Amino acid sequence: MRFGILGPLRIRVGETDTTLAAGRERTVLAVLLLYPNEVVPVERLADAVWGSAPPSTMRAQVHSCVSRLRRALREKGIEDKVIATDPAGYVVRVDADDLDSLVFARRVAEGREAAAAGRLEEARAQLRAALALWRGPALAGIGSRQVEIGASGLEEQHSTAVEDCVDLELRLGLAQELLGELTDLVERFPVRERLRGQLMIALYRAGRQADALAVYRQGREALAEELGLEPGPHLEELHRRILNRDPDLLGAPREQPGPAARPAPRHGLPRDVVDFTGRDEWIARLLSLVPADPSDGPATPVIQVIDGMAGTGKTSLAVHVAHLVAERYPDAQLYIDLHGHSDRAPTAPVAALDVLLRQLGIPAEGIPERLDERMTVWRTELASRRALVVLDNAADSAQVLPLLPGGARALALVTSRRRLSGLDGVHHFSLDVLDPVEAMRLLVRVAGDRVEANPAAAAQVARLCGYLPLALRLAAARLVHRRSWTAADLADRLRRTRIPLAELAVEGRTVSAAFALSYQHLDETGRRVFRLLGLHPPNSFDARAVAALAHIDPDAAQDVLEDLVDAHLVEAPTAHRYRLHDLLHEYARELSAADDLAAERHDVTTRMLDHYLYATAEATAFLESAHLREGLDPPDGTRRVLELADQAEALAWLEHELANVVTCIRVAAELGRSRVVCKLARALWVYLWRHGYTAELIETYELALAAARQLDDEAAIASAHNYVASGYFRQGRWADVVTHLQQALEARRRLDDKLGQASTLGNLASVYRRLGRYAEAVEHIQQQLALAGEVGPDLPSRPLANLGSVYMVLGRYEEALEQHRQDLAASRRTGSRYGEGLALGDLGVVHLRLGHLTVAVALLKRAVQLKSEQGNRYGSAETLSDLGSAYRGLGRQAEAIAVQRQALAEMRAVGDLAGECQVLNDLATTLTAAGATAEARELHGLALARTEDVVDRYERARAHDGLGAAWEGTDPVRAREHWEIALALFTELGVPERADVERRLADLGAGRRAARPLMITEFFPGQGTGKTS
Repeated sequence: MRFGILGPLRIRVGETDTTLAAGRERTVLAVLLLYPNEVVPVERLADAVWGSAPPSTMRAQVHSCVSRLRRALREKGIEDKVIATDPAGYVVRVDADDLDSLVFARRVAEGREAAAAGRLEEARAQLRAALALWRGPALAGIGSRQVEIGASGLEEQHSTAVEDCVDLELRLGLAQELLGELTDLVERFPVRERLRGQLMIALYRAGRQADALAVYRQGREALAEELGLEPGPHLEELHRRILNRDPDLLGAPREQPGPAARPAPRHGLPRDVVDFTGRDEWIARLLSLVPADPSDGPATPVIQVIDGMAGTGKTSLAVHVAHLVAERYPDAQLYIDLHGHSDRAPTAPVAALDVLLRQLGIPAEGIPERLDERMTVWRTELASRRALVVLDNAADSAQVLPLLPGGARALALVTSRRRLSGLDGVHHFSLDVLDPVEAMRLLVRVAGDRVEANPAAAAQVARLCGYLPLALRLAAARLVHRRSWTAADLADRLRRTRIPLAELAVEGRTVSAAFALSYQHLDETGRRVFRLLGLHPPNSFDARAVAALAHIDPDAAQDVLEDLVDAHLVEAPTAHRYRLHDLLHEYARELSAADDLAAERHDVTTRMLDHYLYATAEATAFLESAHLREGLDPPDGTRRVLELADQAEALAWLEHELANVVTCIRVAAELGRSRVVCKLARALWVYLWRHGYTAELIETYELALAAARQLDDEAAIASAHNYVASGYFRQGRWADVVTHLQQALEARRRLDDKLGQASTLGNLASVYRRLGRYAEAVEHIQQQLALAGEVGPDLPSRPLANLGSVYMVLGRYEEALEQHRQDLAASRRTGSRYGEGLALGDLGVVHLRLGHLTVAVALLKRAVQLKSEQGNRYGSAETLSDLGSAYRGLGRQAEAIAVQRQALAEMRAVGDLAGECQVLNDLATTLTAAGATAEARELHGLALARTEDVVDRYERARAHDGLGAAWEGTDPVRAREHWEIALALFTELGVPERADVERRLADLGAGRRAARPLMITEFFPGQGTGKTS
């Protein structure tokens, strides 16, 4: 074998084992080997190397990493072709004997096949040979979450193979020989019920009944403590049989039965809370949506999501309701803790499905490896079952979505600390604290007579606990365990505590004294810095921000932060990033309010706002021209805040700090610091625009517009109108866009601001082009060009590109090419790689229309690369879709569909509804060409609906045209209806597609299959070019 992953990564050269020294190359090779002979997307490789924060140049860096990896392997005598390049990523090509995991899987499969045929000795030999391949934990020593997930799947296969082998050896009468190995395995994996059952059988057959029963008791305790579960029915049955000395359990030493029957689904709800109290209204609302008989219920599963802050009792409520309706769901009652908010990483959907499928009784060999395949098995298994599933402690919608049942007879109860707004068709319940009456009932239920003896003091306890269930239980528990205390004693203690128990004793079941003791042991500088962190936004931060808050040197700030990390008062989630737990943040804020003078708190806030203003200005200076950024630089003599080396560092800082900067804009607005609001919003705009943060863009510029009005600063008002319009542009809210741009234009004319007027005219032209009002678009561009002679070449928008795009949509292709070539030359002349990416994309689309497909592909690929490097998510998505259209023309349908699906996902991520219409139509057209007309009709229909929202007549016409093509083969009448609507719209717009649709209708009338011209409509991805993308 040339490669080994069943243990630390190993490469065999001749008879010598070696590995790779470089960390990134090891990680990339590990991921490729986890998916042998499968294409691994670049995104997955980037995620493995950088986690959730890949650099903007990740594709180029992954390519370089693969090149270095090939070179390293070549030096070890392994040819380059082992790692092949694919349009979607990379693939490691290995034969069946080249990789130990493949050999392992083959031998396990052969062993199971032999066992099924009754050849037990042969099966045992194969399984033992497979297990002997393991050298330790899979891919040990590679610190990558992606690798850990893949390795966990291999580890699960290993554990299942061990269990299968032990089953065989028990059937072969080797119980005594297995005792030592099984005892060790059960200690290592205490909640694997199958292993525990095997050890119980081995002990029983060795004549050690008492030890077998003790193993069961230990397992029951472990399951309850670690998973909150009771033993499954099979372990319970085995316990009963051992307790009754069942002679049949001794078995025949050489019995060779057929394959084991599939176990029944588990009824594995955690125990109900014995003293559950309150929530009557919530329970009634939840139960009202659960059918009395799921067989006669709604046509879709009932999915209820309970969200709320930590400690509100979400899990207790879900489990309580589950027990109330359990009898209605007799086929399966399943529970899983998804660890969305705990001290361990959230359970990946693929791993969660493994647990759930096993609870359903699916054997390991029936559970596929890939997520999509597991989802299919899961939903198939639940399709006809009356099943109840509790998905507890979810991290987000993406984690939950693959786990939702598809069967109409199922009920899913989901809990999360976050509102899972990404789930459609579910019932949301946001759980709040208890009301005072319910809170008192809970205290009485837990602590009993001492609460009832002094209801006034108990009411104080409830109030000081904020009526939060977890805090109330902790308070009551303190009474229960301190018999000398009264309710009045507890209330007095809570009253004298600086922060009430409800604020400090929620997560981790801590108490206020734990925080106070850590705080008191800090030196004076540490205490001051900790308090001031309460004035910082509740997000992660770096040492430079802390240096600004505390007015100390960054190196000193770094030292203090590390001291706070050691004291467990600050967390360090990643290198050079810090954060406070929410409760600690509130604790720090309260301490500052109590101990720091108001004047100092004012000065701290001022320094924080200045820091984020000048740091943001420094970072975004890498993204746009200096003449657009007047007034954003720090005062003379002030050193640069960040000392950034290049654009990559600037983008990384902005990605980390975006939440802090937006929060600072809100804070400045609340404090009435209007000039800071305007400056911060202006500094941040270019990043928000290019990276698709549309909601943040609109929010910050609505605040900036209000601030500018407070200042009565007409230039700032005009700027705010212009930039808030850009956010509405992304949402297709054209009336709002035009209103704001017209107000910006009028203000700039009053100010005689020629450069501002030119910018706004160009923006209006882009809007009119999107609305199909091409004459007005050209008119505004001509006004913009007239102003260019007065203000010089540094226009902030691109009139030549805008004009070229209008010419293109009108079919004036040679004129369009000329405008875009001039635009490209101007971008290269000024050294604008951002502008160069836009111009190349525009040129590529014109060549696409002309049928110059090879040229178009080359231009568009380069445009995608440049836009990705510049962090231009919208532009990259748009051009990816164009590239897919070019691939379609070359007959490369699979590649076309792949890149256009990627483009659609990215366009949705940036929230550009108008752009989404374009990409939906592009992808649907490709699907029709590939014969997938059903999905094509669905996507064209979605595009049609979207065009109603964004009033895009051109894309509406394209959607009808595409629907005509998708229906032509099965419903010519419907095809004609859509083409007639498309013809009317294209005619109204005055675009060349009108002639194409006329030909299609003529062909349809003559009984001929309509021809789809290759040069125009078949490939044209819409008119969204040459604007700002």
